[in-house]
Amino acid sequence: MTEAAIPKTAARPALSRQTTVWIVVGVVVGGAILASYATNAVITTSVMASALRQSVPIVLGALCGLFCERSGVINIGIEGMMLMSAFTAFLTSVTIGRATGDANTALAAAVIVGLLTGALLGLTHAFMSVTLKVDQIIGGTVINIIAMGLTGYFYQANMTTLGKFQPIALPLLSDIPLLGPVLFTNPPITFAALILVAVAHYVLYFTPWGLRTRAAGEHPRAADTVGIHVNMMRYANVMIGGMLAGLAGAFLPLEAVGSFERNMTNGRGFIALAVMIFGKWTPFGALGGALLFGLASAMQTQLQFFGLGDVIPHQFVGMLPYVLTIVVLSGFVGRSRPPAAEGKVYTKE
Repeated sequence: MTEAAIPKTAARPALSRQTTVWIVVGVVVGGAILASYATNAVITTSVMASALRQSVPIVLGALCGLFCERSGVINIGIEGMMLMSAFTAFLTSVTIGRATGDANTALAAAVIVGLLTGALLGLTHAFMSVTLKVDQIIGGTVINIIAMGLTGYFYQANMTTLGKFQPIALPLLSDIPLLGPVLFTNPPITFAALILVAVAHYVLYFTPWGLRTRAAGEHPRAADTVGIHVNMMRYANVMIGGMLAGLAGAFLPLEAVGSFERNMTNGRGFIALAVMIFGKWTPFGALGGALLFGLASAMQTQLQFFGLGDVIPHQFVGMLPYVLTIVVLSGFVGRSRPPAAEGKVYTKE
């Protein structure tokens, strides 16, 4: 059969314009990183490792929003879930550390408490949104306000932990130039975040649970017709999302900083929402957006080390990641299609 005889419908589809753009951007960024590494390997490795660390709470928060909104529930309370989980994880680490004197036990218990705090706040948000049928934006705002108020009121200065999670170097892989120190030499929550992105992708697109979740968020009436309990799926997914936000919050005092400060999430929950939209409600898209934000954060820190803060006020340099978020949203929000039933209360007939 000649090439001309092959039907057009059977021919390999051409790459979309957007895919082509991303391939070009990836090649350009990759080339820039390699060129920078050839010029100064130490600084390049440091910036890339910092970018990955900065992206961890963002991508976990984005996964929280993704599970919630894929099932049809808007969650702008990610910021509050992260902040409250950071606070309870920190208190747990301090308390158990003082009682046992074992840092590893204290850190493990703190992670569990952070996850449970996120799950409890997720249950609260689901109860308000699904059962009480409260406006979901208002429900999320309530969680944010409560978290900010409680953590600010009960916070006590001069509380110290026995330490924080330390990097773990994977044998052989950590010796690879550039990739080794960046991807394969990290503390446990960073590794967990990368693994959870792949797990979330598999669960959402290759399991019955994921199919039911997406059905509840796209067409709940049809999902109910085939026997899917829509409201139960929403409850479960909002709680799963809450646990992911709890892990994101626990990352801050247990792995990134080692202490707690008032409002230490610093808007990361809202950035996570922007990243989720930028990633078109997909796990790997969210990871790409989080890495972009993390790279911008790492770059603004490095620019201040280079003395740019002496020429330009450091507040303007610190704005770089957030300005980038605004630019990204202005260019992508209108082109992204959220789940059809997002934010809509479902009542079984």
